[in-house]
Amino acid sequence: MEYWERGDSNEPDSGYYNIIAEIEFAMKGMSERGGPQATVLLAEDDENDEKLTIRALRRVVPHAEIIVARDGQDTIDRLLDEAQPNPDLVLLDLKMPKLNGIEVLKRLRNEAKTRHIVVVVLTSSDEPQDIHAAYDQYANSFLQKPVDFEEFIELVSNLGLYWLVENIPQRR
Repeated sequence: MEYWERGDSNEPDSGYYNIIAEIEFAMKGMSERGGPQATVLLAEDDENDEKLTIRALRRVVPHAEIIVARDGQDTIDRLLDEAQPNPDLVLLDLKMPKLNGIEVLKRLRNEAKTRHIVVVVLTSSDEPQDIHAAYDQYANSFLQKPVDFEEFIELVSNLGLYWLVENIPQRR
């Protein structure tokens, strides 16, 4: 059965449902191949956003290791620890205690160990100066967190699907 044939007649034919069906279909194929072994570092100080992000990522990469850093300094400490391998993806909030996301990004891009890590800025900000600053520090992507629950889940599921499943990373 193809993904567009899934679901029962009680499900609404919404974009949200279609993306979830597509992700489930992709996951079925991945689980038959052994599944992804992804590691994600989530730099997020808001507990509600943390839970929602993890929930959405688990739909796409259920076996991923998700590490949470609660502030900018914790993020730097974890990523620069020579004893630890780099994660496959960093989801970086901008508005964090101790060091903001731009300061974290600048530090990561200046260190040989972390220079090539995929960093997606996931923030509530849509300020042009934040967008420009993130890309000036070589963020791989800048995404604004939707306020709507279903839109948030869809956005994070899509970014997880792209960066952790579909994208072929450069291995160092």
